[in-house]
This record gives sequence, C-alpha cells and structure tokens, in this order.
Amino acid sequence: MNKLVIPLAVLLIGCSQNQKSYVPKEITSAIPTKHIVIDSLNHPWSIAFLSNEEALVSEKDGNLLHIDLNSKERRVIKGFPTDLTDSIRAIHFGDNSGIFEVLIDPDFKGNKWVYVSYAAKKAGVGSTTKVIRAKLQNDSLYQHETLLVAEPFTREYFHYGGGMTFGADGTLYITIGERLFWERDEPEIPIAQDVSDKRGKIYRINLDGSIPENNPDFGPNAVPGLYAMGIRAAQGIIVEPKTGNIWFSEHGTIQGDELNVLKAGANYGWPNVTSGKLRSQDYTPPKLEDVTFTSPVWFWHHTVAPTGLAFYTGDEFPGWKNNLIVPGLSRGSLWRFRVEDEVIKSVEELFIDDRVRIRKVRQSPDGKLYILTDEDNGKLIQIKAQ
Repeated sequence: MNKLVIPLAVLLIGCSQNQKSYVPKEITSAIPTKHIVIDSLNHPWSIAFLSNEEALVSEKDGNLLHIDLNSKERRVIKGFPTDLTDSIRAIHFGDNSGIFEVLIDPDFKGNKWVYVSYAAKKAGVGSTTKVIRAKLQNDSLYQHETLLVAEPFTREYFHYGGGMTFGADGTLYITIGERLFWERDEPEIPIAQDVSDKRGKIYRINLDGSIPENNPDFGPNAVPGLYAMGIRAAQGIIVEPKTGNIWFSEHGTIQGDELNVLKAGANYGWPNVTSGKLRSQDYTPPKLEDVTFTSPVWFWHHTVAPTGLAFYTGDEFPGWKNNLIVPGLSRGSLWRFRVEDEVIKSVEELFIDDRVRIRKVRQSPDGKLYILTDEDNGKLIQIKAQ
C-alpha cells in the first residue's frame, strides 16, 4: 500500500510599495517571541508541570530535576533507579541513552505517582527502554514499580522511543523504538513486524501496569499490552483535547519523518513501507501476507526529526487554538499545524530565522507555551506574544 502524499500549505503575505496587503489580526497582535526561563540544562528531554510555577524536567544526559520557574532554583530528584545507563555518548557519539519522558499522574495531588521512561542497562548485555512509576515526596522517588521493560537488552544505542501520554480513557500509551541503525541488521521477520518482539511497537497499559481487557488482539504470540506496530523511532505522542485522538511523531531514515493518528491494531509499516528511503540500499523487506498498513496523516519531503509534540489550547495566541505544535531536532524547526478531523489543513514553520534543536513542546496548566532545546546548554524557553 502506498503512503499518502499530502501537499504542504504555505501562507505568503507580501506587497509592493504601492500595494496594501491584508494581514490577519491574529498575526499582527500575537507575534511569537522566545524568552529563556531556565538554561544550563543537560540535553533536556521532557517537562511535567506540578503547578504553573514548578515543574519536573528530565535531562537525557543528566538528572530528573525539580525546578522553580520563578526563583530558577533546581534540585536533583533523589532515588532514581540505579539501572539508568551511564555511558551516554561516551561509547558512541550518536548514543541516545538517558532519561526520556516524565509524566505526573492525573491524580498526582492525591497519590503522588510519577511516571518515567529511560534507558536501562543490564551488565554485560546492553540496554533497553524501561518504564516505571514511583511516588514523589520531598524531592525523592520511592515505592518504585516497573511497568514495562522492552526486552531484549541490546548493544544498539539508538531509537529507544520512550514517549508517553495518558489517554482520554485513563490508560497509559508508550512508544518503543525498534533500536536498529541499519535495516540490513533486521532479522528474517523485521523487528517492528514481529508481534512477539517488544521493540518497534506502541503499548497501551493501565496505570498500574496491568493490561486493559479491550486492547486489540494480535494473536497468541503477541507481547502483552501491544496496541499498534510497525514503528521505527517514535518519540512524541499526545492526546488531542478536542477529540481524544492520539497523535504521534515518527522518525524516518532518509526523510520519511511522519505524523500519525494512533489506531487500535494498526500497522504503520516499518520497514516494509516508508514515506522516505531505507538507509541500507541493499536491504529488501520480506513480503508480508494479509497485512494492511496505515498511512501517515502527514510526512515531510526533507528531514525534520520530529519529537515531543503538543496541542495548543491557551489564549495568548488566539489563531493557534487547538493547533498541533511539532518541534524538530534536524534544522532546528518548529511547526504549527491546523488540524480538522485528522486532516492537516495548513502548515506554518515558526522561527525560521532563529533555529535551535528542539526536543519537546509543552503547555503549562495556565496555558503558557514552552519548548525544551536539545543542547549541552539546554534551555527551557517560553513562547510569548510580542
């Protein structure tokens, strides 16, 4: 099945000296600008707001931090699991190991649960993506519970996934990457197409780690919690507040970056179909019988490396209401998508004169929009209206 090609909608506003141009009020009154809130972060990956003034920030190359956005005070959260990988970029420059997503329970005030995904190590074997929850009190994690370990542990340092979101149905959705760099290293049945392999999948579990009874059925050999498959390297996943739909971003190899809407039981095709090209030109995926692949809602014709996306519901940018905001690592891009009924209606690339690698977009409880930059001197930046 061929991937769906959707044209890019671009808004151009211009005029000669003798012409007048119409500029929408939403643009003239709400021009986005960047304001640094916190810097000196070590490749920050995710942020979870405890309140409008306090947040937890995960550093891919560092710690889980408690940050006061007003005083700028930061404190390291103690009690993090001891199996966190400690060889970040020491062995291979492209090593993606570290701490990934951090979420707070919808009932955090009552139960104090925090959910974290990270690269866990196993001595002499390698690493894999692991998801835990623990209670947070006095800047310490305790009562750890393991929710998912994406075995097998391997020596590949790539494509852990680690994106998480709470669904409107009260369950937890988790993205797990397939971990390979070269397609030629695929086994006879590609990892992402093998229902018995935990890698290259999206999971849906209850908050205590148990499996919902209404999950799709992938057969007797399927790994527990499997919700969708055919995933290469999905990091960002988010619920659309207006509809309850779940959107996720996907990294391609040579181009092939995508936005998808998550469907129960769907197969997103990797590596058998892609909107880009395979890295191993000599690799041909095996033909799969009786398989239907789900096409992306959107894909780019150049490399973007989309990451932690968010839907904007604030009031500071009225013209952005319910728009999907998507950051990118490659070229340091930030995109705004107008979405209607799972269809991309228009696209705008923001800050094209001020590019920086962006790992995550998040909105605070009071509607403020923030981004996290993926740098040695990483920053938490608020997007404000000029």
